[in-house]
Amino acid sequence: MKEEKEKDEEKTEEEQQESAEITEEAEEEKRTAETAEEIPEKEEETVEEAVEAEEEEMPTPVEEEVKPPPEEKIEEEEIVEERIYTIPLGKSWIMPSKKRAPKAMRIIKNFVTKHMKLEARGEEKEEEEAKKLIISNEVNERVWRRGIEKPPRKIRVRAAKDKEGNITVYLAEGD
Repeated sequence: MKEEKEKDEEKTEEEQQESAEITEEAEEEKRTAETAEEIPEKEEETVEEAVEAEEEEMPTPVEEEVKPPPEEKIEEEEIVEERIYTIPLGKSWIMPSKKRAPKAMRIIKNFVTKHMKLEARGEEKEEEEAKKLIISNEVNERVWRRGIEKPPRKIRVRAAKDKEGNITVYLAEGD
């Protein structure tokens, strides 16, 4: 019984101390707010006059045409064509164990080149810039995830062709 009374008394003392600390903090905040409001009127007038004087001294800004920053290559290029493929990589398992993942990457490149018709025909190839096939890091990491010896048996990709004819291969959503 005595122990419980002592615990209760200790708790009430702690609560009183906490409430005293809170009230002291509130009083300090009030004091700082009051001092900020008690700025003499003379000082306010001098501040306003100084601001007006600065405005008068500064010449009016001449309107100049602001040139937009040079547009760098926009990452989100307009997509002309987009397809989702499941590429079988089983033939990469025919290779020796230390050559399977590189073979899987070559299979992906050949598959996308063939199905998205990347190669330019005959004379067009010489006149225009070479069209590019870009494989994203996500696809590369998926193939190499288990190392050089154990690439996946198949992979699902999204191939997107832009205006210039460049093709970018991404990992299909949800995979």
